[in-house]
Amino acid sequence: MNEQSQLARIADMPAPGRAWNYLKLSGPGWLQGAMTLGGGSAITSLTLGAVYGYELLWVQPVSMLIGCIMLFALSHQTLSTEERPYQAFRKHVHPSLAWLWAVSALLSSIIWGFSHYPLSAGMFEELISVVIGFDIRSDGGVQREIYLFVLAVIVWGVCATTAWHYGRGGRTVFLFENAVKILSGLIVACFAWVVIESSLKGQVDWSAVWRGYIPTSLPSDSDGLVTVMAALGTAVGINMTFVYGYTLLNRNWGRAHRELARYDIVIGLVLPYLLVTGLMSIAAAGVLHGGEATLTGRLNPETATRLFAEAGISELGSRLIFSLGILGMAAGSLVMHMLCCGSAAAELFGWEHHSRRYQLALLLPTPAVLGVFLWSSMGPYVILPTSAICGFLLPVAYLGWFWLNNSESYLGTDMPRGQRRIVFNVAMLMCIATVLASVIYTTIVKLSGA
Repeated sequence: MNEQSQLARIADMPAPGRAWNYLKLSGPGWLQGAMTLGGGSAITSLTLGAVYGYELLWVQPVSMLIGCIMLFALSHQTLSTEERPYQAFRKHVHPSLAWLWAVSALLSSIIWGFSHYPLSAGMFEELISVVIGFDIRSDGGVQREIYLFVLAVIVWGVCATTAWHYGRGGRTVFLFENAVKILSGLIVACFAWVVIESSLKGQVDWSAVWRGYIPTSLPSDSDGLVTVMAALGTAVGINMTFVYGYTLLNRNWGRAHRELARYDIVIGLVLPYLLVTGLMSIAAAGVLHGGEATLTGRLNPETATRLFAEAGISELGSRLIFSLGILGMAAGSLVMHMLCCGSAAAELFGWEHHSRRYQLALLLPTPAVLGVFLWSSMGPYVILPTSAICGFLLPVAYLGWFWLNNSESYLGTDMPRGQRRIVFNVAMLMCIATVLASVIYTTIVKLSGA
């Protein structure tokens, strides 16, 4: 049975049967999940729970809802027309906006790699320490920096090999996509264990948890407000918006895959994101709230493993789970950064996708391995301009999708009509307004404090 016949058969099944079969066919949504569930999401979730308890549990579901609605729109557009997103933007919105979208996606993928490689190397170092006992952290100095650099290069090699083969199939891509699914499941299972154990010990206030998912309050301090507004604006970043359409086309998906794409986003991105971030925040709120954690002093692996120890997991198991999970999440993000650079460069310079030039463009984030030496000093100087520029262009990209979703010359008979069009337009406009407000507020606060 070919895939289109299989999809037609699945479409006639009840919802549970469809979800199970679509899970086996899913892929691009998991890659989006790998990109957004980086180390930043994990540490932010732990910190929000430790600092604010259950008060801000609503932030991540609302932010993901915004991204989900917009990705639904993009998948419908891309799979209905099978036209590359950049070309659609250039032809039907404006060439200069398409250019800005691609450039900002490319630059953000390079710049944020400078923070992901130090994180990956640090988790790799922790993993080696747990498994074989080799540890030179107490020595410090140049020797440790070189060691971290070597580990970062190894991570780069694995990520580059995966990105190099992506879109061409093969065992490497199969292993990568399934590793993302397994690691996401492992993290969910472990934090679910922590929450269950903490609940049995009376450390989780479930009435407060349910109230925390209702957006009725905001933190009173500026750090907390900036964190909330940044989360609302960037759960789905601008590089994610650019590369998503290309991961759909790389899988040779088309019109017949439109329903699969919606399930894929929910199964691969939304559910893992909500489960991972929610369980982390609830666990941190139950075990760590009221301690010394602050938004400016991020939680470290030693503090985070306390969550597992409280649930009865050994120190060895706690360190292994946390370091492996965060390393996998960070590496997944790095692969997606490379794929975004390849797609953006190919569109900007008119290269064929999967050509040799495209493959070389995948390596544009390579200098980011130097982040193990540079990020602590360069971070404060690049965070503000990168966040501001990419943040302001994100609602521009969203407005472009809104325009395309209502363009009959682009979508033809696939343009939403009637009540469906009204509902979708209202939802998209609310998303655009929320993201724009969050970007403006966050940038003003950061500029005033710069």
